[in-house]
Amino acid sequence: MESVEVSAKNVDEAIDIALSDLELKRSQVSIEILTPGRPGLFGLGGEQARVRVTALEEGTARPMQEEQADEGAHEEEPPRKDERQERESPSRERGDPIEIKDLDSEEVETATEFLRTLIEGMDIDAEVTVREPETAADGEGRASAVLDIEGDDLGLLIGRRGTTLAALQYMVNVMLTRKLNSRVIVTVDVERYHRRREETLQNLAQRMADRVSNSGRPMTLEPMPASERRIIHLALSEDEDVVTGSVGQGDERKVVIRPRGGGDGDGDGGDRYNR
Repeated sequence: MESVEVSAKNVDEAIDIALSDLELKRSQVSIEILTPGRPGLFGLGGEQARVRVTALEEGTARPMQEEQADEGAHEEEPPRKDERQERESPSRERGDPIEIKDLDSEEVETATEFLRTLIEGMDIDAEVTVREPETAADGEGRASAVLDIEGDDLGLLIGRRGTTLAALQYMVNVMLTRKLNSRVIVTVDVERYHRRREETLQNLAQRMADRVSNSGRPMTLEPMPASERRIIHLALSEDEDVVTGSVGQGDERKVVIRPRGGGDGDGDGGDRYNR
């Protein structure tokens, strides 16, 4: 059965690239996380995530039509073919699929205590509470828990466009993987930042979908991380007038919104929600 290994900034990006390489959806593959990766605190240091993605059945890979728009944000141009990132050489290392555990599991408790220790070490007065993921922004279907940080003046923990928050989340998950040798992941949030960002993206998706529907031309959004692209795809998955796909590589990967019936998109790897 065909299998590829890919390295990228984070697990979601690596999975996206691998699925695009295999030309399959998530439901057609098994995913092994070889290295969860970490961006480093405040953008310093870090390592790439690496995954192995294997087709579940022989012969499932198939050519995909990739009418991909290469546009600036909200600008309209004819679509063109985009380049895919090269796959990485095979490795002997193996990993396990992501696991989802209960809130009272050892993994979630360990992650919570580690996050509290990090916050105390930064001399920040805040409280960490645990809840179940409820939406795509929470990591529903992937994360075992959301660790909410609440307190006063916590903008420092969020950072510009959530970069510091992302670093905290990676540190917690890397620690969890290495200390317990588990494949459980958690989402770290600060005063529901992810939920507010999700609402902003959903509103953006609908506005852009309306413009595409009225103009009959595709539009491309600004580059986004995989978790945010997934929110856009989900927000428009039931729209009768448009479909979504993605173009670009790594940090420059963007969501494309097209009129329905104008050709299949690549669907952001396994996150395709086109009908």
